[in-house]
Amino acid sequence: MSEILLEAKGLVKEFPVKGRHKVVHAVSGVDITLYQGESLALVGESGCGKSTMGRALIRLLPATAGRVYYKGTDITNLKGEDFAPYRRQMQMVFQDPYASLNPRMKVRDIIAEPLVTYRVCPTPEATTQRVLELMAEVGVQREFLDRYPHQFSGGQRQRIGIARAIALRPELIICDEPVSALDVSVQSQVLNLLKDLQKERGLTYLFISHDLSVVKFISHRVAVMFLGKLCEVGKTSELFAHPLHPYTRFLLDAIPKADPHRREEEKRLLTGEVPSPIDPPSGCRFHTRCPYATERCAAEEPIMQQTGDRQVACHRIKEK
Repeated sequence: MSEILLEAKGLVKEFPVKGRHKVVHAVSGVDITLYQGESLALVGESGCGKSTMGRALIRLLPATAGRVYYKGTDITNLKGEDFAPYRRQMQMVFQDPYASLNPRMKVRDIIAEPLVTYRVCPTPEATTQRVLELMAEVGVQREFLDRYPHQFSGGQRQRIGIARAIALRPELIICDEPVSALDVSVQSQVLNLLKDLQKERGLTYLFISHDLSVVKFISHRVAVMFLGKLCEVGKTSELFAHPLHPYTRFLLDAIPKADPHRREEEKRLLTGEVPSPIDPPSGCRFHTRCPYATERCAAEEPIMQQTGDRQVACHRIKEK
């Protein structure tokens, strides 16, 4: 295993509910590790806290509690000039390639913004040359230098967002559903671009997604999240072949089967509503939807335990 790049311990992020003396428990005491050069996929249903955790890890959102370490240095409370070198190493590609780009700025200015902020290039001419190099690297033609975001397709806009993210040569990029707003044919192009950039630059990705086919293609490891908690972490091939947590099993069963002979196979589907993050269930947060739940599941929260190369938070694992 490579060296640890980013690590969070006991990460908590809560949001106050306006007009009520309660909070939204978006992320609840999560431990997570990213290794240099890997792609770690973070998967789960909408509203489980994936995007919030991604932002909290690179401090786009301040954590309510817990610690974040970058190459062993505690960056949780660093500010200003002390945090600037770490901010430079951690960038983000957003889900909506149109909303994440300033519609009043030309492509040259969008990509150049981080270069200017960190004074990377000595002259405006050098900045323009660097922008052209980045455009070529992500597959955007140089004659589009002075166009505005609305003049591009969704796939081209996402390429521009990727060029901006890699401009400062970061080590870590949080990819927050970067292809979910794109056509399927364009998705594959952007995913291949991300893989190529990772190989060429040694990038580390935290790839947030709910599309398991995309996750299987892009990731080395997968972390499964449910209602603010991680329930299973493991190598992609092993997790897809033999899921251990019931929730992981249900997610994989929900994938449509390409083989017409397997479409009629009997499979169990999740029932009931997702519990509220304002008032999460006691014990295991999945127990209200789990067909295997016992009284212990409702009373006692399972701890994340090591099972081979896998980490699983489920009381049933101990019984095997």
